[in-house]
Amino acid sequence: MKKNMGAMDRTIRTILAIILAILVIAKVVQGVLAYVLVILVALLLVTSLIGFCPLYVPLKISTNRRPKA
Repeated sequence: MKKNMGAMDRTIRTILAIILAILVIAKVVQGVLAYVLVILVALLLVTSLIGFCPLYVPLKISTNRRPKA
């Protein structure tokens, strides 16, 4: 599993996850949408921590800058 996410991509995902988590914790969002957001927060944080997004593979996207050989 090669890393396919760059630093900026990972940072944006982490910030977005924090914002969504705050909305759920502050009870701005409730009900089913809150549960969906919790799952989304978990996915964003996991992909950000490992640097790999499975959705990028079939789309052939990589935001990771590879060193020039």
